[in-house]
Parts: sequence; C-alpha cells; structure tokens
Amino acid sequence: MEPFKVGIVGCGNISDIYFKNSISYAAFDIVACADIDINRAKRKAELYHIPLALSVDELLDRPDIDLIINLTPPQSHADIIIESLLHDKHVYSEKPLAVSLDDGHKIINLAEERNLHVGAAPDTFLGAGIQTCLDVMQQGMIGTPVAGSAYMMKLGPERWHADPEFFYQEGGGPLFDMGPYYLTTLIQLLGPIRSVMAKAKIHPSERRIMKGPKEGNVIDVKTPTHYSGVLEFAKGPIVSMTMSFDVPATDMPFIEIYGSEGTLKVPDPNTFGGPVLVKKKGEEKWEEVQLTYPHTENSRGLGVVHMVDSIQKQTPFEADGQQALHVLEVMHAFHESSASGKQVLLLSADTPSSLLEWESK
Repeated sequence: MEPFKVGIVGCGNISDIYFKNSISYAAFDIVACADIDINRAKRKAELYHIPLALSVDELLDRPDIDLIINLTPPQSHADIIIESLLHDKHVYSEKPLAVSLDDGHKIINLAEERNLHVGAAPDTFLGAGIQTCLDVMQQGMIGTPVAGSAYMMKLGPERWHADPEFFYQEGGGPLFDMGPYYLTTLIQLLGPIRSVMAKAKIHPSERRIMKGPKEGNVIDVKTPTHYSGVLEFAKGPIVSMTMSFDVPATDMPFIEIYGSEGTLKVPDPNTFGGPVLVKKKGEEKWEEVQLTYPHTENSRGLGVVHMVDSIQKQTPFEADGQQALHVLEVMHAFHESSASGKQVLLLSADTPSSLLEWESK
C-alpha cells in the first residue's frame, strides 16, 4: 500500500526523534512540518530534509496530507486535534490526549462522527520490554495478578529543559507528563481501572529555571508536583502509584506486578527495551527474561506505523483514542479524589485492555 503522507505540527524537542525515526518507517512519509514559530519549522525542515515548512493553518489546509502528528505542548493538544479532524485528517498525538476531560470526549466523539482515527502516545508498550512482560503474564509465570506498584519520582524538568514553564501549568506536572507511560502500561498488563483514591500537593510553589537563556527565571507552579494514589482495577488487582517532581533520589522500582506465584519487575515504561525480571515464589534470585520482540531502542513513531496499518487494513489499533481517554479520566480522578477526599469511580472502566486477557480468580 502507498505510504501515508504525514504533517507534523509542533517542532519542539520531542519532534527530533519522530523526524529521525520516520526514515526507517515505510508506512508513512513526513512531507510537511509546522510550528507557531515558522522559523523553528524551517530549521527542522532543513535539518531533516522535509519538503515543506508551513504555518499550522497552511498545513491543515493541504488536501494531500492524510494524517497529523501532533507534537504541540499539552495545552494545545485538543485544539490541534479537533482542527485536524475538522480538516478530515487522522491524528496521532503526543500524550496526553487533552488537558480537560470534556475536550477528550469531544475529540473521540468528533472522530467517530467523521469516521476518522485518533491515536495517542505513549507507544512504548509496543516495544520489546512491555511485549515481553505481556508474554510473562499470559504464560502464567507469576500466577494471577493480585497487586502492584508504580513509581516515577525525580526532580523536575526545570533542571534540564530550556523552556520548562508548561510542565508547571494545568495539564503538566509529573502526572500528566509521565503518568500516561505508567498508566498505559498498567492498563495493558492488568486491564481497565475501576476507581482511584489519591492525594496531591504543590511543593514548592515556585521553581527556578536552571538551564538555557531563561536561566534564573522563576516559574509560578499551577499544578501539583507530587501525587500518591491507589488504583483499583476492574479485574481485582490494587496498585499503589506515586508520581513526583519533588524527590532528589530513590531506589524504588518503575513498576512491579505481584502475582499469586511470583513478581514481575517491569522496565522503565518511558523506554522500549528491558530488562524484564521475574522472581518466583520460593526463589532467591531474580531471573532476567529474554526479550524476543523487536524495538528495544527509542522507537517513537511506532504507534503511527501501527495506526496507519490499522486504517489501511481496518483492524483494531492498540494505542487508540479510547485508551488515551481512559488514561485521561484516571489522571483527572487523582485531582478529584485529592480535592474531595473520596474514592472516584471511573465511567470508562469498561474500556478493554487491547493486548491481554486473563481471568481473575
């Protein structure tokens, strides 16, 4: 089949890996890029030999572009996705799907109305590491899953990012920035989430930029920088989860799944590779599980490949908008539960896990 013609909207830091990896993906060709700063788009077009550098409106108006890759800051995600759909283009967006839950629903409903596809990062779960974890689960190596833990705890991006302000606005913070990697992986391994109990806080209320031309500038923090919660999964497991930009050092694992017969140590869900480790009941040592799938390197854009294949063959798509909407609802439930002090039940708890089926006991 003919490769899809793709336009990238948003030429910031994350765009580089999409431009680089697209060379090795036959499913699509990037034919144009756009940014609110046209000079930034021109620089990326020159660097990666992209035929056209355009304004956002010019790119969306082109009838020859089949699909938009949305790499704008989170606060712009919904606007770009909706405008792309209104221009009859499929959309694959960086995470999160949107900042507000209402916008997330608008996106999914509009895509269905116009018979278009929406997909969203992360696509790291399509890599060798998480795929191997799925095999471990399916083969019953740890028995029936009963519980788990997930931790992303580090200092904030103002230490290394030249333009970190958006990380501390609504739609930023450790949960909206890194939570989609962890939540998507957990949903793939354990199925949909039924409820959330959580607390969240801001600490400190100001951050100072430590790198680049804005070094020394102060950021007024508008979103929580530390979250701790308990996730109840529809099939029974209970998972504790902490996301933080307030922790200078930790030895906590990324994700662990605790089963009736052993424990699975999941690799960093922000990567595509391993290691994958299993420790069975009664054993003293962790066993490293061989990775038998491709894509151990940074393969961002793999979700676009799967999406194009799904559209062309009319088959299910793993990193689809429904899963991204479920993740978005979970993240909003952290905020709602923290504010109310109550457990929040999720309306999207019937969202199926795309790649794994196991029976709870």
